[in-house]
Amino acid sequence: AADLGFQMARLQRSAEQLIWLNPMLRYDQFEPRAAGMRAMLPHVDRFLSAHNVTSLCDLGRLLAAESGQRIGAAA
Repeated sequence: AADLGFQMARLQRSAEQLIWLNPMLRYDQFEPRAAGMRAMLPHVDRFLSAHNVTSLCDLGRLLAAESGQRIGAAA
């Protein structure tokens, strides 16, 4: 877990924004109990659900909004 925290810190410094997707976030009672997950989370800018198409579409809208693009606009 200590090495994972170190590596996640490095990754965060090299990224504009670090987004971690977790399908388990669909459960209200989800708690990050694993040591690796607890070591990783302080370095994550956004911890989002990814359990269905709707959650992935929400991610697409978030990324588009942050990049200033309209959904469906040519890249």
